[in-house]
Amino acid sequence: MLSRINDVTSGILVPLALILCGIFYGIRLGFFHIVHPIRIMRGLITKQKNGGVSSVKAVTLALAGTLGVGNIVGVSSAISLGGFGAIFWMWVSALVAMILKYAEIVLSIRHRRYDENGNPLGAAMYYILDFFNSRRMKKIGAFVSAVFAICFLVCALTMGSMLQADAISSSLKGTFGISPVITGAIICVLTFTVYKCGTSGILSLTNLLVPIMSFGYVLISVIIMVKNAGQIPYAFELIFKSAFSSEAAVGGIGGYIFLSSIRYGVMRGLVSNEAGCGTAPTAHALADCKSPAQQGLWGIFEVFVDTVILCTMTALIVILKYDAASVFDGNYMMMTLAAFEAGIGKMAAYFICISVSCFGFATIVCWIHYCTSSLRYLKANNGIITAFMCIYCLFAFLGANTSSYLSWLLSDLSMGAMTLINLSVIVPMWREVKEETEIFLKSSKKNAR
Repeated sequence: MLSRINDVTSGILVPLALILCGIFYGIRLGFFHIVHPIRIMRGLITKQKNGGVSSVKAVTLALAGTLGVGNIVGVSSAISLGGFGAIFWMWVSALVAMILKYAEIVLSIRHRRYDENGNPLGAAMYYILDFFNSRRMKKIGAFVSAVFAICFLVCALTMGSMLQADAISSSLKGTFGISPVITGAIICVLTFTVYKCGTSGILSLTNLLVPIMSFGYVLISVIIMVKNAGQIPYAFELIFKSAFSSEAAVGGIGGYIFLSSIRYGVMRGLVSNEAGCGTAPTAHALADCKSPAQQGLWGIFEVFVDTVILCTMTALIVILKYDAASVFDGNYMMMTLAAFEAGIGKMAAYFICISVSCFGFATIVCWIHYCTSSLRYLKANNGIITAFMCIYCLFAFLGANTSSYLSWLLSDLSMGAMTLINLSVIVPMWREVKEETEIFLKSSKKNAR
């Protein structure tokens, strides 16, 4: 049943909605994220911290939520289920996702609240609520934002917890032979410990893990690609041929493969960069920033790093070493590990295993903040929040010891629902985003002089 529902939502509605809404926003904002790269770079390096949580810390928290299963396991999953052409559709989703992630971050800053201590509170639920309230539909707004928060929690249990734990468990078992029971138990204990440390502990951990592991992953990927530089053009050729082959455009099996490449390319790209689904605003709303648009630029940066750089590197290595990777078809973690091992030997597999563990755990930690933010929006007290976090830790244990197929289905379903709700709100709010964008562009032009 879930699979059939996802065939409609994830296979048709979500990819179509993402592409159309991305094109819409691109036109409304003059494709500024493509036309003005220098201003964007200047905006990223210009300090805008007023005190409290810095923009960069908020970004590393958001990156912790995106860098994980999607970059490593999600890419192998997309290739296995949708063919090499799925990577092309990942790139397409990234191009349109950049502007959508920018828009939702801008709105989250504009519509955030503050607690009694002056700490910022923000998430997609707040601008969803404000959107309906401004149109005198308060009851509908309360209902829709609550549904979004509930989908957020379902996504946390699946993508934020189970899928990450499954990736960590699979990599440790395949590389070091560590029992999934032991891995699951350790993840549970560490996750609950970080939860008790609060937001400051979460930020400190993600601020440490994300830059180190990202640099290491890029370094080892570049080494493999340099060793196989002569085959890289052929890998790109396979991607484009698979995405636009004449066989894929015709009905029957070819048509199914073509549709699968779009579905899994776009959806795995979405799982990787989380753009348009409304998760990243929860992290970025913590930033004590002067300009909503300037903070939104970090959303563009996130998608670029996540999908254009890291996912592409993973994809090229899996394609270049597909003979070794395809032996583990169906076990997406082992597909990636086998490809890297075939690239430069066993040491690469060890490093990727450690990277997956760190990336995966950083994502689990990030989603702790997402969970607590959603629960607080639903007016849950501390006792209910703690009880839910115990369930969250339990799901991590289950994810480490069970098949990830059902988790992927539930993750696609909940994220698809969140995306459709989020897009239906941020599109009619485009004037607010354009206003902030024009203020930023005028300011950056003035400063450039």
